[in-house]
Amino acid sequence: MSNVIQEKESKAKGHLIELDNWSEDVARKYASEDGMELTAEHLEVIRYLRKYYDKNGRDYNARTLLNVLEYEFGKWEGKRRLYQLFPRGPVAQGCKYAGIPLPPNCNDLSFGSVH
Repeated sequence: MSNVIQEKESKAKGHLIELDNWSEDVARKYASEDGMELTAEHLEVIRYLRKYYDKNGRDYNARTLLNVLEYEFGKWEGKRRLYQLFPRGPVAQGCKYAGIPLPPNCNDLSFGSVH
């Protein structure tokens, strides 16, 4: 990742500012820094988050996004599996890996986590 991207992301608490700079390799880099290796399930959620953001922009809140994820991925044991995949919270950690900003007014970076 270029120094310009790293500088910009650091100003956004680890979240990319320019969404076009995202790739699955960027997501893998973030996960690796957190001691995780992304699986097909992780990538499915991450791709969904990006599509959701493309469709809705920032016109949603963290609770709504968590509910949407639970509904969409309920086939995986619902919320429980999402927390297994993203232990720091499916919203905060998922958005970071997806390269999208946190929902508005989401100041708690552990939102939705069990920590």
